[in-house]
Amino acid sequence: MTSDSPVTYERAGNIARITLRRLPVNALSLELIRAVVAALRRAADDPEARVVVLASAIPKRFSAGLDLDILLGKPGAEIREFLQALYIDLYDAQYRLGKPSIAAVGGAARGGGMTMAVSCDVVLAAESATFGYPEIDVGVIPAIHYAHLPRIVGRHRAFELLFTGRVFSAAEARELGVVNRVVADAELEAEVARLAAQFAGKSAAVLRMGRAAFMRQIDLDYRRSIASAVDDFCNVATSDEAQEGLRAFVEKRPPKW
Repeated sequence: MTSDSPVTYERAGNIARITLRRLPVNALSLELIRAVVAALRRAADDPEARVVVLASAIPKRFSAGLDLDILLGKPGAEIREFLQALYIDLYDAQYRLGKPSIAAVGGAARGGGMTMAVSCDVVLAAESATFGYPEIDVGVIPAIHYAHLPRIVGRHRAFELLFTGRVFSAAEARELGVVNRVVADAELEAEVARLAAQFAGKSAAVLRMGRAAFMRQIDLDYRRSIASAVDDFCNVATSDEAQEGLRAFVEKRPPKW
């Protein structure tokens, strides 16, 4: 990673840390997603790394979601290139990682930031962290979350979260099963370190084989689902309604649906 990269990769002992650092809010650009995917592949190939942590360097922000420049006025081919990286390349990198991954969410996670967090095996959150799927409010859809959120929280609760776009707390995310644990803000890093140490203390070979077996069992038709999610998102994002919603958000006015 270069010094101006939106992502850094560091390893301390057996723990690899991938850190998002694209100011001001870790909005997801194609460069950022590709850097995360490259870092995950680097961690997979690093024999000394037994656990991977995904975190943010920006206080009170995990990721605000997609950079709207990716969507506003862009042709479907450009949007598809971004979604290929976020929906498919990220998933494949996590699928083939071969070691546990932990998302450390210390602030707001929205839309594509949720995609990034829940791509990990375990999600730990600070008490002040907040979550949400705001795409509906700007005229687009969180298509990939249609594939997996109902499996986590159930059909009816998933529909409410996805189609209201409301923000929900870390405590509610824990109750829903979106995150594993919620701890005091000051304790998040220590809790991540404790869990990482537990994973790192296991047999690396057994973890690798066991995780591969686990991923095969939960995969089922998920790959087909995320492939169709790319088409669904592109179809909506290039519509007149979506473009109006995006322009309204940028211009800080109500959309004219």
